[in-house]
Amino acid sequence: MARYLRPTTLDEALALRAQAGGVPLTPLAGGTDVYPVRTHRSAWFQPFDRDMLDLGAVPELSGVRHDAAGTRIGAGTTWSAIAEAALPPAFDALKQASRQVGGVQIQNRGTIGGNLCNASPAADGVPPLLALDAQVELASLRGRRRLPLADFVLGNRRTALAPDEILVAIHVPAQPESARSIFLKLGARAYLVISIASVAAVVATDDTGKVTDACIAVGACSAAPRRLPTLEAKLVGRPAGDLAALVQPEDLAALSPIDDVRASAAYRRDAALVLVRRALAQLADKPMEVAA
Repeated sequence: MARYLRPTTLDEALALRAQAGGVPLTPLAGGTDVYPVRTHRSAWFQPFDRDMLDLGAVPELSGVRHDAAGTRIGAGTTWSAIAEAALPPAFDALKQASRQVGGVQIQNRGTIGGNLCNASPAADGVPPLLALDAQVELASLRGRRRLPLADFVLGNRRTALAPDEILVAIHVPAQPESARSIFLKLGARAYLVISIASVAAVVATDDTGKVTDACIAVGACSAAPRRLPTLEAKLVGRPAGDLAALVQPEDLAALSPIDDVRASAAYRRDAALVLVRRALAQLADKPMEVAA
């Protein structure tokens, strides 16, 4: 019979994780990914007897803390909590993505850490965090380490999480005061849908309205969401109002979309191009505060 474990401290959770040895121990937060898989397998009379490590009672894994040094988001923080957090405009893309992860019931249960560890190529939370230069904090009885998010999400359902580790938090460095961001998602319908393509953009400007920093990430168009460093470099120093017109198909050459039931690779590539242009155009229409 499968075990159900519910620690109340991080130390207890790490000890249980380490003691699992070669037996799979599935971390459980909101359960919005685990339970649908369990239901699907049960419907086809397939066993689902994983030992579960419920992390929902570990206080250190929840909450958003923002100060001048940066922002810490606990891995167990729900999407609704992120959407309602008092964060600067650089986080608008993350908050917009938070309100597009399933319906409100899912947003009230699902966690940002679960979204990252599930490592879907279409994960809505990854592009905004990539565009914010986020790092993940991983813990085990061996100690703690931080990785850039791009080095943590390795591909479709693959992460750098070791068998004895738990994702504790996401850390975002301090963002420029002038930074503004946006998240756009294309699916078969407006809500409750898996992305065909998604884009997050963070743009900062100087007191002349020229771009000092640009970060753009695309989801659902590669095995893992990816930044577009060539395009980002191209935008720096240009007037914010001119950015959309500068984006060309070759700027998205780093992407590697696939054909699947939701869209063809060619459609995904075209959609990503349109979304990047649209995101930059919409950011240009927003009031861009200048740095003090």
